[in-house]
Amino acid sequence: MLGVRQQGKRRFWPRSAGLRPWAGRELQGTGQAAGRTSLCPGPPRPCLLSPVQQRGHQPGPERPGNACSVPISEIITVEEADTHGKHHSSGKWQKMEKPFAFTVHCVQRARRHRWKWAQVTFCCAEEPLCHLWLHTLQELLGKLASRPKHLLVFINPFGGKGHGRRIYERKVAPLFTLASITTEVIVTERANQAKESLYEINIDKYDGIVCVGGDGMFSEVLHGLIGRTQRNAGVDQNQPRAALVPSPVRIGIIPAGSTDCVCFSTVGTNDAETSALHIIVGDSLPMDVSSVHHNSTLLRYSVSLLGYGFYGDIIKDSERKRWMGLIRYDFSGVKTFFSHHCYEGTVSFLPARHTVGSPRDRKPCRAGCFVCRQSKQQLEEEQKKSLYGLENTEEVEEWKVVCGKFLAINATNMSCACPRSPRGLSPAAHLGDGSSDLILIRKCSRFNFLRFLFDFAFVEVYRVKKFQFLSKHVEDEDSDLKERGKMRFGPMCSDAPPCCCAASNRRNQDRGGHTAPCLCRVHCQLVRLFARGIEEDPKEGADS
Repeated sequence: MLGVRQQGKRRFWPRSAGLRPWAGRELQGTGQAAGRTSLCPGPPRPCLLSPVQQRGHQPGPERPGNACSVPISEIITVEEADTHGKHHSSGKWQKMEKPFAFTVHCVQRARRHRWKWAQVTFCCAEEPLCHLWLHTLQELLGKLASRPKHLLVFINPFGGKGHGRRIYERKVAPLFTLASITTEVIVTERANQAKESLYEINIDKYDGIVCVGGDGMFSEVLHGLIGRTQRNAGVDQNQPRAALVPSPVRIGIIPAGSTDCVCFSTVGTNDAETSALHIIVGDSLPMDVSSVHHNSTLLRYSVSLLGYGFYGDIIKDSERKRWMGLIRYDFSGVKTFFSHHCYEGTVSFLPARHTVGSPRDRKPCRAGCFVCRQSKQQLEEEQKKSLYGLENTEEVEEWKVVCGKFLAINATNMSCACPRSPRGLSPAAHLGDGSSDLILIRKCSRFNFLRFLFDFAFVEVYRVKKFQFLSKHVEDEDSDLKERGKMRFGPMCSDAPPCCCAASNRRNQDRGGHTAPCLCRVHCQLVRLFARGIEEDPKEGADS
């Protein structure tokens, strides 16, 4: 990749220049210490800008030792460079004679899936050559229709360590300005402000919604965007069988929370600069969303973890200790572990027979995932059902039932990886395959639970489209449904309740006093993020 340092400059000075413009699919430029600079055609690959050192020359200030290739899709912008300064050659500073130059601002890959902003400056002695490079590159960048031009930004100044506003102003805003992206910024002052705002404002004028904060802030935007989209489409969210309409507006996440689970699972790191660059280049990643209903009432949407039992107890306890910061998860986790509660009940689920692979195949979801691409067919079939009014057709598949005593019942739409758990709770879960990994942990000793993995006999895992859990115990039977809904779901790896839900350990009853379990359903590729999935890293094993 690029042989440059972050925010540094490397210059290439050809002594003479010959030029052949090419309007093909690839753009290659050769900048040599002694030779010429040219535009030439190449094989049908993604567009590249390639400064290459001439063979036989030793690396030096004027003779770059590393060749680099920059995909046009990963160039942020190009601009005419200031060449009135001096450059260093052979230990001395010398002036260039009539230099002309342009600077390419681009993405440079670093370790552990991080992206950095890099600059490469190309210099030549002829002004027409410089202008032709600029014009050609700007024309190619202008054809990238997926890039956002105008964004709505929500900043949570309280999430995580309270650094959200500073992170945006110092690391993100300058990059957006460099990429000529205009923004409207809203600094939230209360919970659910972002969700409520998305119901009121005209979102059609924005190319994307960016949330700066933790998973809770993302959840507010998620609920607001899905709700607004369904309202505009005339879809009743409270109907469990309703075919929800995917939102055309992408969501960007600038991580500034406690654990940043959603960002980490979709990008591979919780680095603000990396996320900003994914937004700038216009990446798009479809992602599944789970809905949670009780009778005909929508309780929550979830994109990562639904947890009942152990994780529900942790969240319920940790929410009372938010003043402790990140350490509250450790404190509540140890406390819940030693309490060792188990919950008796019945889990019913509809297997996801359309998916490829299984939760135990140890094949993680990565950028360009084949399994997620195959799920597009399922998405199209669901849209056809909605078009012909068949969304309420009864499922012909057979539901499976599992009974027993459980320490934890977890459902994951993604790996749920985060800095504290880099592989996540379900390493082989897929982001957009229309299914959820249902993990049932039966009653066992504290020692076995501490080291639980999929391979243990007391752990069962299934890939499902829908599931429900009916607890045998009843608590607070006369509680109001909405109040129970608020208590039932809390965050897991998040800063606020809605996103990653943890079910409190109680069951529901309808007005007639009959037990009614919550129904969880996966909606295939309902939303899109400014991300591309975690890229394969050949050095990943060595770094970990």
